[in-house]
Amino acid sequence: MARRQVRVVGAMLQNEQGRYLITQRPPTASLPLLWEFPGGRVEEGEEDAEALAREIQEEMGVEVDVLGQAMHTHHEYPNYDIDFRVFHCRLSRPTDEIQHLRVHDHRWVALEEMSAYRFPDADAKTLAKLLDLDN
Repeated sequence: MARRQVRVVGAMLQNEQGRYLITQRPPTASLPLLWEFPGGRVEEGEEDAEALAREIQEEMGVEVDVLGQAMHTHHEYPNYDIDFRVFHCRLSRPTDEIQHLRVHDHRWVALEEMSAYRFPDADAKTLAKLLDLDN
């Protein structure tokens, strides 16, 4: 039987101080309370940028401009495979307040501080690539 393939998009949102937005998964979600780049699953028939904007609106109540793909990784979990694409984004209205609609918490974090947070494996791969690009 073929393994389930899940297409996921994430946002690399950076503020004026050069910090990146990460969000904490709810305690009732799979991989509870881990930190991740905001985003979510791409639904059938949806474009990546459209899915990313929708997910961020649903999770945090803010609108983003999706600027372009930053990186692509693949990760195999025990029961499914993740096709994970991360996009550079910016807040459409930087003054909008981030709400915790479907996230437990959020932080703006400098790259060198990211190791203090626990990420799911797929996000950890993305973070490793991001840190490598920064060096």
